[in-house]
Order: sequence, then C-alpha cells, then structure tokens
Amino acid sequence: MTVLARAVEVTRRYGAVLALDGVSLEIGAGELVGLLGPNGAGKSTLINLFVGLRRPTSGTVELFGGSPQDPLVRRGVGVTPQETGLPESLRVGEIVDFVSAHYPKRTDKHELLARFGLEDLVKRQVGGLSGGQRRRLAVALAFAGEPRMVFLDEPTTGLDVEARRALWDGVKSYHEAGGTVLLTSHYLEEIEALAERVVVVGHGRVLADDTVRAVRDMVGVRRVSFDTVDASALPQLPGVLGVEHDEGRASLVTTDPDRLVVELVKSGTPFSGLEVRPTTLEEAFLAITSKETPYV
Repeated sequence: MTVLARAVEVTRRYGAVLALDGVSLEIGAGELVGLLGPNGAGKSTLINLFVGLRRPTSGTVELFGGSPQDPLVRRGVGVTPQETGLPESLRVGEIVDFVSAHYPKRTDKHELLARFGLEDLVKRQVGGLSGGQRRRLAVALAFAGEPRMVFLDEPTTGLDVEARRALWDGVKSYHEAGGTVLLTSHYLEEIEALAERVVVVGHGRVLADDTVRAVRDMVGVRRVSFDTVDASALPQLPGVLGVEHDEGRASLVTTDPDRLVVELVKSGTPFSGLEVRPTTLEEAFLAITSKETPYV
C-alpha cells in the first residue's frame, strides 16, 4: 500500500501547551480514516501539519513523499477546515470557479455541486445561503481540484440529518472511485457510517488505531441492560463506565459484564429482562479516552 501521508514521532507545542506528543501515523492510498478524539485532543493540529499550515516542533511529517510546505505537493490535497469564510457577494458557481482555477486538474463544476446537493444554488450569492448550505459548499470545494487526498475537519458540523447524509454520499462516491480521506467528527455514527479505520487520539497521543470492530473489542466494553423497580437508585457496581436509565430500564456500560451481573445479584437488587450486547463505537470511544494509558 502506497503511503500518502505520514507523521513520525511528531510533537507540536503552542507555548506551554503540548498539543501532540510523539504521534506516529500513516495514511495509505485509498483509505477512509476516521479521526476521533475530544476537544483539545490534537485532531485539528494533526491535520494542519499534514496540509502544511503548521510545522511540527519535532518529528517528521510527509505528504506524497515530500514536504507539506511545498506548494506543488499541496496541490494534491483538498481541505475543509472547521471554520471557513467565503466572500458573501460571490455566487456559488463563481466560488467554485475561483477555487478550481488554482489546480491543474478540475472537477466539473456541475458534477461537483450535484454530488453535494448544491446544483440548484449555482447562481445563489453566498450571503443568501443557510449555514448548512455554506458548510456543504465548503466541503464541496475540497474536491474541486481532483485531489488525491482530502482532509475534512468536522465536515458536517451544523448540518441536519438529511444534509449530513447527502454529504456522506458525496464523500463515499469519492472514496469508491479510489480517493483517500481523513476526516474528524464529533458525530460517532458518522465514523461508523463512513470509515474503514478509526484512529482515536487523546492527551496528544494515539490511543487506538484499528477497524471500528477492533476498537470496540480492544476495550472489551459491553452494555448491560435490565428492567428494575428504580433504575435511578442502583447500588455501586464495579467496572461501570457509564449509566443510563429510562422508565425503569437501566443500561450500564462496563468492561467486565460477568462480574457486574454477579455483583448485581449479590446486591439483592430485583431485575428482569437482562441483556448483554457489544458496545457501540461511542461507548468504546468514551472508554478509551477515559484512560491515561495508550492501547497502542
């Protein structure tokens, strides 16, 4: 597999703040990688290093085998940062033409806008767009120059469910045609819907790097659910990472479901309808980022 982006023992400091702490990561051609982590984990900093907006304090960052600081190298990437500012007086079609003009190869304007559900807005001024439409346009612009790889930082922030799924379809079509994607998201179902590989970062380090299924299995987290008389008054039980209760049914996220059930029985708490099932990615994510010790 050809490596398109690589970070080797990368550290990045902002004054006294250590944003990245010895991070090593490779993104191969054709991969769709989801980057997860809480605010301040270093996700945006890592993307900024890959696209040449920042330099590492120490370590090495490569893009297409060269330096991200090289403008010729950067022409092979598309980027949507968390926040974008677009000229309000320009029309959507004019914005696409302007961005596309910076690249030797250009995606057909009408095809690009149709991919992200914007084809009816080609003559609309940016100032007249809704927040969700602006966000979809910002994402579409990342694909304007037929990039080899795109970096999408929280691409669906502020979008409703329908618009989010339309954007997912646009990203999927690019990936299915052989494109490479690294995206960050706070919507964990988004990572499950799109990504083949998940990288979890926290405390400036890589905590996990594997498939969605493997990340779940890595932490061994399970959800134990049961009906009880008063779900809000459960006794203290071992190994519980999170508790939810709704209308007499309790759901506990735990790393040791067998022990939890044994202790539940010992406590004398009446319950019925016991169910133990694998965790969702969200539950695994919470378990990983709550720990101080890296898994990889």
